[in-house]
Parts: sequence; structure tokens; C-alpha cells
Amino acid sequence: METTISSLLATNSKEETMDRFARHVSSGKVGFFKAAGIEFVPGRREGAYLYDLAGEKRVIDCHCNGGGFNLGHRNPDVIAALVGGLQSLDIGNHHLISQPRATLAAELARLTPGDLTYTVFGVGGGEAIDLAIKVARGYTGRDEIISARGGYHGHTGLAIAAGDEKYRAPFGPVAPGFRQVPFNDIQVLEQVVGDDTAAVLFETVPATYGIVLPDQEFFQKARHLCDRRGALMIIDEVQTGLGRTGRLWGIEHYDVAPDIMVIGKGLSGGIYPITATCFKAELEVVFHQDPFIHVSTFGGAEVGCPVARKVLEISADPAFLSHVQEMAAIFPAGFKALKEKHPDILIGLRQLGLMMGIEMAHEQCGPLFSRAAYENGLLSVYAYNDPRVAQLLPPLVIDRPLAEEILQRVDLALSDVEKYLRQ
Repeated sequence: METTISSLLATNSKEETMDRFARHVSSGKVGFFKAAGIEFVPGRREGAYLYDLAGEKRVIDCHCNGGGFNLGHRNPDVIAALVGGLQSLDIGNHHLISQPRATLAAELARLTPGDLTYTVFGVGGGEAIDLAIKVARGYTGRDEIISARGGYHGHTGLAIAAGDEKYRAPFGPVAPGFRQVPFNDIQVLEQVVGDDTAAVLFETVPATYGIVLPDQEFFQKARHLCDRRGALMIIDEVQTGLGRTGRLWGIEHYDVAPDIMVIGKGLSGGIYPITATCFKAELEVVFHQDPFIHVSTFGGAEVGCPVARKVLEISADPAFLSHVQEMAAIFPAGFKALKEKHPDILIGLRQLGLMMGIEMAHEQCGPLFSRAAYENGLLSVYAYNDPRVAQLLPPLVIDRPLAEEILQRVDLALSDVEKYLRQ
């Protein structure tokens, strides 16, 4: 008899799944979530909601896998695009010319800021960042990459070297040529960008650092600095891209066009993994001598290209972006009232569109809030590089009643955090 996915899920209880995960995938994760009081194994998922495998718990997903579920879980239009692709496509061959990749890349060239004419596709954000660094070094002939202290760009070879110390320290020496500076500090950046600087690499809004919003002029000044000193600007839009901030790309808020831009997470539609490293036409020269010098077997898999095109179609729609802005406008007043109600622990809301961080009084608050939010029906993850902040990243397709319900559940969670701290 044919075994279906639903029957496999039905025959594995939550407890059995956690035990199997601990024995064969990660004992550390199971131990962490048990200790945190968040013993949640996703089963059914739909729109803004995740349901526990045991059928006993439903949460509003305000983590969204860092933006992977911008369009909600199992978005029907995205699924239809994948099903359509499955009728005639497979992953393709990364050595050969590809119509689906060419079509998707042309659409990215049309929609990305400035003159980002070329795209190389990958599977994960770290891989895409690695390529951005390789292109910058190959084009400039320089070695140094400057990134932000407390930032996060992935866990692969060059990406991990550009990220925060805690992600690379356990694994020994990393690639040389990396330097970190405080985010949003143009004075320090001016002091360190020099003749050996290949590129500066920044997230538009560092999420893992606590949804830190840059000054309005920071990126413009960084752009001018790079131009003066012959360095490239790489912007990491893995989390801020595709409508999260109320514009298609977060960097649009700062009137800057980078030389290289990295896109991930949301481009998958939460259905098929795909990332993109987009760059100016003149940078493509690094591939002229040997066009096979960088390949990715599953990068830009042809069957996933219709998914990414549908994501771009939805996310670039002015009506969709207007909706994101309307939903974002609900939260400031709500958090103003919450701050009056919880003055001892709530500092305020960090926000750009629906990219939001709940800033609290001290480092205990973030982990406690994640637990309290779960108990009150929200999935919210604290910022790993600043535990004072809890990320609030709801799907971009929420409506007003759900936005207001999120605020109500945040209120309950904050009350519980206060109780935990009094114990």
C-alpha cells in the first residue's frame, strides 16, 4: 500500500517525533526547547498559522522563518506555480543555458534597484553571500571585507567570517581578510575603508542584532565613501526584501543602489528554496575567463523558478505593498498603549514596515517573552545577538483583525513576562 505524507505524520506522535529528532537530528535543539517550555512540533500549517502535530496548539507565526513565509504558509498561488512547474520541469542542469533561470533573472533585473543586471542563483542565503564576497574580491583584486559587529549573514565559509564572533568561534580559524565595525557608525567606517577594501557588507536592517534601524543618511554616506575609495557596496536583503518593510526592497527607504544585492528566504515563497546574488553588469567580468568558476547544482533549480516569479509578481504589486504599509500603521499606536501598560519592561517598538522588534528592559526579557508569547498563541523569537529584543515578523498577508489580535497576545505575553520576573 502506498505510504502518504499524511499517513506518516499520523503514525508519529509528537513525543515520538521529538525523541527521533533528538536521536538522529539534534539532541541540543530538543533539549533547548524542552528547557524553554516550548515543546512545539509543527504539523498542519496554513496562512498565518502553525498547528502543533498533536493538534493541541495553534500559534500565529510571528517569526516566519526570518521572512521565508512572507506570503503565509502554503500560499495557494505559490503552490499552483510549483505544481505547474512540476508538469514539465525538473531541477535542470547548472552547466547548461536555462530558459526558466533566464526569465527569472530578467525579472530581477527589472525590479531590483539601480543597475543590477546579472543574477547568479543559489539555495541558501549563506551561499549567496559567499558568492557576493567572491565577486567583490575577484572584481576589485582586493581582500578586505568590512561588515557590522553583531550582524548575521549565514553559516557557510565566507558568510560566517563576515558574521558575529559567536557563530564562528567554536569552529576554529576562519578565512582572513574580514573586519567588523559598529553598525550605523559612518565615522568609524570612514576610518577603516581603505585601499585594500573590496567591499562593505551590511544588512539593510540587522534582524539578529535586534531590528536596528540605520540613520536615514547612513547608507548614502556609505555609498559615497565606497565610491571615493573604490570599494563595492553589498546589501543583504535576505530578510528585508520582498515587501517586508513596505517597499519591495528595504534599501529603497534610503535612496541607495548597491553594487551587489543578496536576496533569499522570501524568494522561496516558503515552498521551494532559492536565493539570488544580483550585481552590476561590469562585475560579470569575473566570470569571463572561466564561466564555470562558480556553479551550484541546485541553485536556481528550474522547477523552483516559477515559484520565485510568482513571489515577485505578488510582492511587487503596488496594492500588496500598500496593504503591508496599512497593516504596519496599526502597530505604533498599539505599542504606545502597551508601553503605558508595561512601563517597567517595554522600551518600545523598532519598526520598518512589518519588520518589527519589541525592545525590552534587559536581556532576560527576550527569552522570557518568547516563552510567554508561545503560551499565548504567538511564535516570536528573540534576537540572538541582542536578547533584549523579540522579533515580531508576521506574514505580510495579515488583515486588520489579526494584527489587532497579535497586539492583544503581545499584551498577554508582556504581562506573563512581568510575572516571571517577580518569581
